[in-house]
Amino acid sequence: MTGPANISSPTTVAYTPDELTQLVRDCLAGKRIAQKKFYDHYVPVVYGVIRRYLFNKEAAEEVLNDTFFKVFTRMDQYGFKGSIEGWMRRIAINQVTDHLRRNGKFENEVHPDPETHPIDARVADNQVSKLSYKELLGVIHQLPDTHRLVFNLYVFEDMMHKEIAEMLQMSEGNSRWYLNDARRRLKEKLINHI
Repeated sequence: MTGPANISSPTTVAYTPDELTQLVRDCLAGKRIAQKKFYDHYVPVVYGVIRRYLFNKEAAEEVLNDTFFKVFTRMDQYGFKGSIEGWMRRIAINQVTDHLRRNGKFENEVHPDPETHPIDARVADNQVSKLSYKELLGVIHQLPDTHRLVFNLYVFEDMMHKEIAEMLQMSEGNSRWYLNDARRRLKEKLINHI
């Protein structure tokens, strides 16, 4: 793979579950045509996940390439348990986390327990409904890296604080603090944006 092809536009090929299973088997067998089809089919999804975490396009494309490298070199670990898309999303998130750590953009500070410092972080539905997905993503991208990472893991990946804490090597209290502070910051940005 030289560079991400058709990142933003979904493929026109619709595969049945059986066809996707066969595509994975063909990738495991090292068939280059199957790998290209697989990449073209999933690149918009995986890139979309990565872009939620990384604002910088070049960094996102680097992480995308790293993600697909891992997907293809570790596909034998998939084992056809659960969805391949979910398995790839997890790899992508791990790659994003690794990228942020490598580049010193990941903070893991101890913060006060959110139970002792509650933050009212509810964002009014009518404010959010006025924004397009792209505008909302732009507001989320203004969050500091660790805040954005925890927020996205909790909101978009539906992970619990225990999972987030284990993944990011922080306490559950810190995970809660980052989420609450991210919500507070988003609320402020949304009020100023609208």
